[in-house]
Amino acid sequence: MSTSDNPADPFKKALAEATRVMADDSDLTINYSVDPAGLSGDQMRLPQVSRRMTKDEVLLARGTADALALRHRYHDPAVAGRYMPQGQMARELFDAMEAARCEAMGARDMPGTAGNIDAKIGHDAMRKGYDQISKASDAPLAAAAGYLVRALATGRVLPQGAENVLNLWRGHIEEQAQGTLAGLGEKLSDQAAFARFARQIIDDLGYGDQLGDDPDAPDDDQDDGAEEEQDEEEAPDSTGESDEDEAEASPEQSQEQQADAADAQVSSDDMADQEGMEDEDFPDGEAPHEPAPPPPFSEADPTYVVYDTQYDEEIPAQELAEPAELERLRAYLDQQLEPLKGAVSRLANKLQRRLQAQQNRSWQFDREEGILDAGRLARVVANPTTPLSFKIEKDTEFRDTVVTLLLDNSGSMRGRPISIAAICADVLARTLERCSVKVEILGFTTRAWKGGLAREKWLADGRPQQPGRLNDLRHIIYKSADAPWRRTRDNLGLMMKEGLLKENIDGEALEWAHRRLQYRPEARKILMVISDGAPVDDSTLSVNPASFLEKHLRDVIAMVERRKMVELVAIGIGHDVTRYYDRAVTITDVDQLAGAMTEQLATLFDPDPRARARMFGIRKAG
Repeated sequence: MSTSDNPADPFKKALAEATRVMADDSDLTINYSVDPAGLSGDQMRLPQVSRRMTKDEVLLARGTADALALRHRYHDPAVAGRYMPQGQMARELFDAMEAARCEAMGARDMPGTAGNIDAKIGHDAMRKGYDQISKASDAPLAAAAGYLVRALATGRVLPQGAENVLNLWRGHIEEQAQGTLAGLGEKLSDQAAFARFARQIIDDLGYGDQLGDDPDAPDDDQDDGAEEEQDEEEAPDSTGESDEDEAEASPEQSQEQQADAADAQVSSDDMADQEGMEDEDFPDGEAPHEPAPPPPFSEADPTYVVYDTQYDEEIPAQELAEPAELERLRAYLDQQLEPLKGAVSRLANKLQRRLQAQQNRSWQFDREEGILDAGRLARVVANPTTPLSFKIEKDTEFRDTVVTLLLDNSGSMRGRPISIAAICADVLARTLERCSVKVEILGFTTRAWKGGLAREKWLADGRPQQPGRLNDLRHIIYKSADAPWRRTRDNLGLMMKEGLLKENIDGEALEWAHRRLQYRPEARKILMVISDGAPVDDSTLSVNPASFLEKHLRDVIAMVERRKMVELVAIGIGHDVTRYYDRAVTITDVDQLAGAMTEQLATLFDPDPRARARMFGIRKAG
């Protein structure tokens, strides 16, 4: 008798052995999980294969295994760490092209992998909705660059969704990097040479400012006397020492990045044994990256004036309090809201069911093969000549999504409003992550009441007329989109810290949150603002027009809604925000916040546009 009655087990065992051979690593540990596939050190996670072993499941498992095995075989983390750019967009371009290089190497050395990887690329592209994109601005440039490298290196036609993204960007990439692309073929087998090639492509595409220092450049930070001394001595010795030091530092940095990725990609099976599904790490594949620095002026209104930005602060929550204090504040928050958590959790579970219902698979009936359709056996019994009916599952479209919750941390939110906002954000973050939706939680306030160091500088400068914003911003990152909820839950306790909540300058906070979102790779981006009043800063409004901050907020909202890269919604607590935002609701009682947040998000995910219009009071066009 067989030790296992699962017909998929022999296939999974054979695939695991073949993957180890392809990766050239007999110690590689391979698991099958419902979590996103990934590779961390010598741990590989592949898509789960059901008992049915449908054709799509088998092709996806093979393609994913081949892609990850080739990366394990041909990718050296130390080399990647040495040449990795600093800026987020540049890193995404670099990673996409390096992945394409590894897959192209496999297609050249092991041609059988090409078709399997095509199936994986096609599945991922359809899952992300790439086949529905019609404008280049909606298509990820990094994905297009990776597809182009693979197409040029292998000569293979890309699957439909991937081909669509590539076609939207191909003309631009080839126009900007035509001379560089010509040397692709000879650099595939040399990762360092390809890394230099990829950095040049990134520079050609206009992201050279995100590359950081050139790792191959000699050390030029010496004065003339030092250069003369180096000429008299043996310059190669000095240069060799510098290169050696850098080469030693890079593997350590790369190992740290890999450790972060390994921590973030823990499978649900392991976490269930240790901490349960609620404590599962949210897989993010790579260490989180921050967006590029902000421009020196407001993108929504270049005439918006800020007297001095040097005292502004963008800071992770854990840097504003000691770990012990955060833990104490979090315990206080939980204690305060124990009676409310049950109601919030029920609403969160309702939201989870609605989201998961959209991710469930639909069935195709009357097929010639698949799972026997027991519901239609009666007609076979009634008429034995009737053929058996089978059914198969079909994935529904559910694009990758990221949600940012932007919380007003002004003094007027003190007490019950900020407590409920914190716990709602916390529960919703955990709920959305269960549905594979990444969540970022941000807060905004100022560093001082009635003006800070910027105001003091203005006073010292003789009080120039209409100086613009005169307070020092404090933008707080409670949870980044790539950070697992379990590691950041204590951060939300910071909102209970005495003296944290001060003034609110909404326009710049909204522009900051939007800028962070627009650099994210997800196909769909949602920004939810929770505020209890109009923007107010006494020091600014006392020496500027009364509408100064409110006008900038309106300008930022107009920019966000005009660009349509981010879906913007707002909840006003005792404050009518519908006069600012097209999609908004106002609640009169803070206890309604949990319901409003879940309903807003659930409605945004509703596939029926009429339901979304009813929620936000949007009239049907035409």
